[in-house]
Amino acid sequence: MAYDPGVRAKRPGVLVVHEWWGHNDYARRRARMLAELGYTALAVDMYGDGRQAEHPQQAGELASQVRQNMDVAKPRFQAAMDVLRGHETVGPDRVAAIGYCFGGGVVLQMAREGLDLEAVVSFHGSLATDRAAQPGQVESRVLVLHGAADRLVTDEQVAQFKREMERAGVSYRFVAYEGATHAFTNPEADRLAQKFDMPIGYHAEADRRSWE
Repeated sequence: MAYDPGVRAKRPGVLVVHEWWGHNDYARRRARMLAELGYTALAVDMYGDGRQAEHPQQAGELASQVRQNMDVAKPRFQAAMDVLRGHETVGPDRVAAIGYCFGGGVVLQMAREGLDLEAVVSFHGSLATDRAAQPGQVESRVLVLHGAADRLVTDEQVAQFKREMERAGVSYRFVAYEGATHAFTNPEADRLAQKFDMPIGYHAEADRRSWE
């Protein structure tokens, strides 16, 4: 849990969901950055037991286990929501969620599932789902921050996501950053791209603009 103990007033709470690599320092750093902005933030471990991937194949397997077992993933996310909502610094009706890559897909799915979140923000997240949003089910405002040059999310997936949101009557906004690829907010993305031959990369301008 990250927050500024010097702030006395109740404040919004934000859940932070990690990339497919797992609950690592990147997610915790984002939580600390939110605390500096006056929020209370909790970095959620969606894999459990602090598991982290060392290779894309392992990361893909861990991510698939979550996506394919929503009966486990949803209660785990809800439990984190309850912890955050119950924290003494948080206004209980002011909880949102953000996620990166895999985590972006997770927070979008939790919005689709109708969890009581004020808003969700997906940073270069996956958009595809086999459990589409239904009219009247999504309570959250939705913001998608996408890399226009992201080769891991197809143009058809983008178009299908927009159709899904519109059909379900969701209040959403979709922002695409020209020249930005997958993982554009992570300064480690260039190193990982080279190490594993992945189409990802850090984009400083998109990172800055997406955080504003």
